[in-house]
Amino acid sequence: MPGARAQHTEGPCGPPEKVKRVLLVDDHPIMRHGLAQLIRAEEGLDVCGGAGSAAEGLGAVGQLVPDLVIVDLTLPDKNGLELLKDIQAMHPGTLCIVLSMHDESVYAERALRAGARGYVMKEAAADFLVGAIRRVLAGGIYVSETMASRMLEGVAGGGHRPTTSLIGRLTDRELEILEMIGKGVATKIIAERLHISARTVEAHRSHIKEKLGITDGPALVRFAVQWVETR
Repeated sequence: MPGARAQHTEGPCGPPEKVKRVLLVDDHPIMRHGLAQLIRAEEGLDVCGGAGSAAEGLGAVGQLVPDLVIVDLTLPDKNGLELLKDIQAMHPGTLCIVLSMHDESVYAERALRAGARGYVMKEAAADFLVGAIRRVLAGGIYVSETMASRMLEGVAGGGHRPTTSLIGRLTDRELEILEMIGKGVATKIIAERLHISARTVEAHRSHIKEKLGITDGPALVRFAVQWVETR
């Protein structure tokens, strides 16, 4: 996606306002193109570049220094949650919004913990993404009303409410491995993609089974496949 130089627009009070530059990290070129059109149609916003993988995205953050990064969770080389953590480690304070097809009830809080300032479902992008971008650029946090209510309930309850889902017990890495299992990825390939040993993958599988109350490998695979198919 071609970059664009930052411009200045004349605000209602006279002084020029710097155009805010957005970087898109999504492995689907058509999605990046559609998002770019949506964002560029808005006054004061522009798209400075796009990336199709976590590695490209991390490099682009350093090279382009965008005002905000929009990150998909499903990337070919690394989970988007891990990319968020990498961005915050290497470029602290970078504003990020997750735009994903994955259920916000499972991923929104994880994304915020990983460094995102907002979470938008892809199916709601046309209606809510621009508003989320403006809120985050203004220093706020954006999640859907439903998710905001759920998070506030957790705060009101002292943060000790029982988890509403077994999936919520898993760490980010365990969730990533569960998703790969559900997609039929073999242990050896999981290890290669995550740059860990096969033994470490097996240890994660054991922890996942324990947390989900599953006693054997085939049952874990069935659970993972069903979970992936019904999200």
